[in-house]
Amino acid sequence: MTPDMTPPDMTRDLDGRSLPHESARLHVMGAAHYTDDIPEIQGTLYAAMGVSSQAHAVIEAMNLEAVKSFPGVVAVLTAQDIAGENNHGSILHDDPILAKDLVQFIGQPIFAVIATSTDSARKAARLGDIKYQNLPPVLSPHDAHAQKSYVVPPMRLRRGDVAEKLAAAPHKLSGTFSVGGQEQFYLEGQISYALPRENQSLHVYCSTQHPTEMQMLIAHMLGWPQHRVTVEVRRMGGGFGGKETQSAQFACIAALAAHHTGRPVKLRLDRDDDMMITGKRHCFYYDYSVGFDETGLIQALKLEMILRAGYSADLSGPVATRAICHVDNAYYLSDVDLAAFCAKTNTQSNTAFRGFGGPQGAMAIEYIIDDIARHLGIDPLDVRHRNFYGKNAGAKNAGQGRDTTPYGQTVTDNIIHDLVERLQQSSDYRRRRVLINDYNKNSKFLRKGIALTPCKFGISFNVVHLNQAGALVHVYGDGTVLVNHGGTEMGQGLHTKICQIVAAELGITPDRVRVTATVTDKVPNTSATAASTGADLNGKAAQDAAAQIRGRLLPVAAAMLGCAESEVVFANNRVQGGGKSIGFNDLVAKAYMARVQLWSDGFYATPGLHWDAASMTGKPFFYFCYGAAVSEVTVDTLTGEWRLDRVDILHDVGRSLNPAIDRGQIEGAFIQGLGWLTTEQLVWNDKGRLMTHAPSTYKIPASHDCPPVFNVALYEADNAADTIGRSKAVGEPPILLSFSVFFAIRDALAGLAAGKGSSPPLNAPASCEEIFRVANGFKAV
Repeated sequence: MTPDMTPPDMTRDLDGRSLPHESARLHVMGAAHYTDDIPEIQGTLYAAMGVSSQAHAVIEAMNLEAVKSFPGVVAVLTAQDIAGENNHGSILHDDPILAKDLVQFIGQPIFAVIATSTDSARKAARLGDIKYQNLPPVLSPHDAHAQKSYVVPPMRLRRGDVAEKLAAAPHKLSGTFSVGGQEQFYLEGQISYALPRENQSLHVYCSTQHPTEMQMLIAHMLGWPQHRVTVEVRRMGGGFGGKETQSAQFACIAALAAHHTGRPVKLRLDRDDDMMITGKRHCFYYDYSVGFDETGLIQALKLEMILRAGYSADLSGPVATRAICHVDNAYYLSDVDLAAFCAKTNTQSNTAFRGFGGPQGAMAIEYIIDDIARHLGIDPLDVRHRNFYGKNAGAKNAGQGRDTTPYGQTVTDNIIHDLVERLQQSSDYRRRRVLINDYNKNSKFLRKGIALTPCKFGISFNVVHLNQAGALVHVYGDGTVLVNHGGTEMGQGLHTKICQIVAAELGITPDRVRVTATVTDKVPNTSATAASTGADLNGKAAQDAAAQIRGRLLPVAAAMLGCAESEVVFANNRVQGGGKSIGFNDLVAKAYMARVQLWSDGFYATPGLHWDAASMTGKPFFYFCYGAAVSEVTVDTLTGEWRLDRVDILHDVGRSLNPAIDRGQIEGAFIQGLGWLTTEQLVWNDKGRLMTHAPSTYKIPASHDCPPVFNVALYEADNAADTIGRSKAVGEPPILLSFSVFFAIRDALAGLAAGKGSSPPLNAPASCEEIFRVANGFKAV
């Protein structure tokens, strides 16, 4: 669908127009500046890292003379050169910036080379002579689990009496399956550019989702107070969670080098190094037992999830927490015993990735429901319907029915029944199901499959204090507006929405509003742009600041128009009242002459959140997003190749602030999820070396993977929660819609076996090899 680009008739109400991305023209012209595009200051040096060749070893000796003597090398830095804390871990402080005595994965940085060119630095970094005493590596999450080796203590959430309900259930199933990890594969790799400033200070340009954390960790490393470090990011070429914490190591190394040399230093990773060093989405291994009745209604669920955390904690604890909180997805589970184990392995330290454990948690229940349906011989969609949260769940009857999550939060905004019913009708699911069954009866090698899967995704940081944001709004003498806020732009359109929000509050058109780079010396103590909260938090803060300015302008406008303040209307770059009209810029000029403050700060903290980490109960989410997708596939059982024929999506965005941007986020998340579940496979060899560390071996979806029929519609209804414009978050929830592709493939394979109870043992990613394995080992004899 072509976005509506008609110039908006702006009022103080957000009208949800599909305005272009604020940097769209710059993107197309190649004029959008990323960190590597910043003009370099004379004397800039370049950094590269020498990394471990062993997965787990003690460093016995290190000879770096050949590195130091390489032409162009200015300095070589090791852990000994760090005056403060040698750590870039955000929670447990178990992530050394440069390994000192112990290496814990292949690719772990040990020393940094600073040279007059990138090539010289990278070539010299390969010349380090390091002697190791090897230790036994733990490469499998199962081995770590068997040794009870975890990066954080195991987590458990219990409700009801699972043992009793399982014993009494008319039907029971048990099983295991797994979901692989995923590389973020942002187009712009990790990069930092550190510039020494006067009086022992630094200005660091960094491609990061969390400027404040970069500032804090750099300061801790140097033993400085935070106010001597400024971190700035105008935009990123993608982040997807991979630049939430893991950008810190490279920001710290660049800052360390700039401090030691007294010259600007740029550290830019190539793709191989980026993939060898940085963490990915956590792979999950599941072991479940479920009890249910003859209709598929779940009566009890016991589930263990083992995560590949890697060698350090990073964000594995919060990822596991969110996974547990999303095991229910859209379903009421009365009796549960849910456990998560963050296994410590000698591989890259896994980190945030779009969805942050939510997709892995929700994938568990969808797989289990699919197994239940095949065991009973009924359509999986009917089992999903049977287990949905109560149809009338809402604030008026909270706590009276099937409306409470396993962690104790009441679902007061449930729209999943209506949304799925609408999609079922618009996609013609039932008729297509019949046609596919008929097709498969007459096709020996090509098999079709179809699946409709829902999603319910909680919005907010599980860590309550992170749910806050600040903003600055400046109105200049000519009536134009500049905004600075704590969120970061990574292509998702956050700055565009902020422009719309401020423009609507002041009654001006968005072209008169400009958002500047996120900088720690403007809005301090910011949270990461993550958890799909960017527009919710920063939009509310910017609106608050703009509303304060509008409030100060009201009495000036009323005096100029000769009317009561209640009659004044800000709209379309003009201010009206009492039958008169003046330009917004004229009002601003008059207010300036009257010494009215024309700038303001704004702040927002999400209300009503609480979380008890010990019991894993509370209200961690401000609201839920809902959605559903139908996917149809054709599978070649002789080769394992498959084709995505059609996708229909209906997704809940509340009252959309910008339908074009929201639709783009839905489409992008779906395709990214498609890659995670089908084509993107992380492979380590028996020494612990990541073998899939470049596009030649790691396959993200390409244009030919997009379906020829791709219908995306927005389920528009006001958010029940008091969000900005009654909108909803859109960054992460749609990735769950890609489940429909995986289960459509599984549906196609299930038809190879006769009778009930045929559940293909398909794991994700469902690569061609995995499909071939299942198709040729699962056929009925």
